[in-house]
Amino acid sequence: MKRFEYLVKRFLLAIPVVWLGTSFTWYAIFMGPIDPAAALVGQTDPSATGKIENIRTNLGLDQPPLQQYLDYMSDVLVFDLGQTWVVYSGTEVNSLILQFLPRTLWLGFWSVVIAVFIGVPLGFYAGTRSNTLADYLTSFSGISWRAMPNFWLAAVLLSVLISSEALFGLQWESLGIQTDTITGNPGLGYMDGNPLALVTEPMNTLEAIKRVAPAALVLGSASMGNEIRIGRTAVMEVKNEQYIEFAKAKGVSGRQLVWKHVLRNALVPLVPIITTEAFLLIGGSVLVETVFGINGMGVLFLDAAINGDIPVLGSLMYVFILVLVGVNFLQDVLYTVIDPRIALEDSG
Repeated sequence: MKRFEYLVKRFLLAIPVVWLGTSFTWYAIFMGPIDPAAALVGQTDPSATGKIENIRTNLGLDQPPLQQYLDYMSDVLVFDLGQTWVVYSGTEVNSLILQFLPRTLWLGFWSVVIAVFIGVPLGFYAGTRSNTLADYLTSFSGISWRAMPNFWLAAVLLSVLISSEALFGLQWESLGIQTDTITGNPGLGYMDGNPLALVTEPMNTLEAIKRVAPAALVLGSASMGNEIRIGRTAVMEVKNEQYIEFAKAKGVSGRQLVWKHVLRNALVPLVPIITTEAFLLIGGSVLVETVFGINGMGVLFLDAAINGDIPVLGSLMYVFILVLVGVNFLQDVLYTVIDPRIALEDSG
């Protein structure tokens, strides 16, 4: 019951966060320097003044700011996100998000999988073998991955994959990987209207994974290095706690000591790192999507920002806010699973 009360409280606290974030988004976009009417006309010379004013009237931009704010908030509340003004002119924003979001989520998901399932075990491995050659090599690799800029790594990896035959004599086609599918959208159309196709059509799923794997490796590389470093530090700190010494004195076996006490408690400081980086991976994929030709939310946001398409900008910011708040709530859930004392301390 204490855990349920804790999660309900955290959920209720998220509501004003969404409201404030959405309100600041409205102010920054609608009260900012961008004139969407001028962007629609495509010119700012005096002869276009009358046309610009007509567009402003049709879009409701001549209304008082308070009325614009209330209209915006009521629309996003029911996900009535309107139509695009410049990018994909006349298209429903909802349909654009449904088209572009799965690609970014697919890329972000595999980036998180790579970062978590490689970075965390390596960090724990280094921490349990501190000050050994394995620890030094693992720590060095984590620092190296963390130091490489995404855009540089993306360009290098793309060049290596395309030129692999000339460089190493390796033909990717012999492994079932076509080099003409290294870039471009991951091909998720086979799941349209049928999410179970993820499981029922394994070959198509495997193809979609292969298509996004290079971009996911690049996007998850920095986070993987972070989690190696932080995982190692967390394990080393837990190993020096008094309850670990007490468990050793009681005769707890080494394997049980590591799995039940060291690793579980070392996960607690990693939870906010993993959940925060999950949002950054999903929301910060503009460069990687651009290099690998993936038309996801990052590319859509960049196009909308360049062209001054306010409905798309506002809608994407609202989606990002919801994702961030949702990830933070997931973090609270994971906290209560890993360490139930957190819910009890908050209730007390």
